Amino acid sequence: MNATRHYDTDDLALFAMQLLPASDAAEIQAHVEQCAECRQELAAVQGDLAAAAHTVDLHSPSAEARERLLKQVAREKKVVSMETAAAPVHAEARPVEAPPLSSYGRGLGSGAYLAEDEAPQRHGGRALAWLGWAAAAALAFTAGNLYQQRDALQRIVATQSSTMNQVLPEVASARQLMATLTDPGAKRVVLNTAPQAKPQPQGRATYVASKGALVFVANNLRPLTSEWTYELWLIPANGQAPIPAGMFHPDAEGNASVILPPLPKGVDAKAFGVTVEVAGGATKPTLPIIMVGD
Repeated sequence: MNATRHYDTDDLALFAMQLLPASDAAEIQAHVEQCAECRQELAAVQGDLAAAAHTVDLHSPSAEARERLLKQVAREKKVVSMETAAAPVHAEARPVEAPPLSSYGRGLGSGAYLAEDEAPQRHGGRALAWLGWAAAAALAFTAGNLYQQRDALQRIVATQSSTMNQVLPEVASARQLMATLTDPGAKRVVLNTAPQAKPQPQGRATYVASKGALVFVANNLRPLTSEWTYELWLIPANGQAPIPAGMFHPDAEGNASVILPPLPKGVDAKAFGVTVEVAGGATKPTLPIIMVGD
């Protein structure tokens, strides 16, 4: 408890704004319970803060902003020691009646002291000081929010960009697939195997020569071990060597597909065929051709 010295206005302001450690708050709390002058000064400070609260939008500062503010206040606070003799108390003097402590707010605070006979004086610019501190806290809080929002926005943009980079090629492929399947100039070929195979495997190819676009689907294919693969071939109409058009493995139901393999543009097709090759594929078909169509 501080019975001989008063707390200055800055400390009482920090106490009222709940900006100081709990240990210092307890010390100021004990002092104002015994000191009428500090209670009156605290009431004035709280009045100034209440008036300021009606003119600005209040926000609760983040822990980081609050810590920065406390460090700044700690650098600016000054302790003023006043060594003066206590004035004699006359028997007829009456103590100044102060409002009950319950009428004042409780908060956190600590700080510099003044001698009791040098009680803090109220100044017209004091409210501006509190507004300055409140503005600093609000700016720190707002800046912290802006940085958090900027970082969050950057993360969202990065995520969306990554998603778009994945989606756009898929969209482009889907459009190209639809364009191939619906192209009125497309060559459509049905590939069959020997009639004795039951169920009989069958394939269908849709090919647009001008775009080098090919879509092939097959069903009823027998499964292959991992050492082997099916390979599709484009047989040019000009008599050139067959062009590899993609490898594939059927699923458990015997279905498979080759969608838009990389092929040169402008090659007219005489026929399409399917062979069984060693895993990894071949550069020319290995006989027999198990499925063919023209």
